Amino acid sequence: MLSVPLTVTSTNAAITAPKGYTTKQMGDACEMIVAAELTLAGIPALKVPDNWPGYDVIAQPPNTEPQRISVKSRTHKTGAVYVGYNDYDVFDWLAVVLLLAGESTSRAVYLIPRAVTDELARRDQPTSKTAAERYFRVDQVDGLFQRFRSNFTLNPLGVVATAEAEGS
Repeated sequence: MLSVPLTVTSTNAAITAPKGYTTKQMGDACEMIVAAELTLAGIPALKVPDNWPGYDVIAQPPNTEPQRISVKSRTHKTGAVYVGYNDYDVFDWLAVVLLLAGESTSRAVYLIPRAVTDELARRDQPTSKTAAERYFRVDQVDGLFQRFRSNFTLNPLGVVATAEAEGS
């Protein structure tokens, strides 16, 4: 019979549950993080039911249409690790949540307008089986989308533009 310790210690944590959560739990948690941060920034948002087609969070900015947000979460690694979506996916914003490897509390959240992701995404040849895929290397997300980090007001120009406008 397999025995699992009831208390987690530094000795048994790596053996029983290296991360303490499944990839499904990580994805759900990141969707909830995005919805919570948007709401706390003044844009009410909620996680839609699992398997909802195209997006994971719906947000309602003041005086505008509801915004559909697709959330992608990854553990930050260097090398050939990607975050992506398909060109036929229906959403208005891409939220990329990067968790720093080995740390449960350190993360970066990028809220990027769909037009920007479509413009900067890598894509394969139109004749390939993966022609519909749009993707970014995880270790290049910050370089590409720094201005959209913590963009919880859904500013289509990003947070740098907001800071510059306030300083003017």
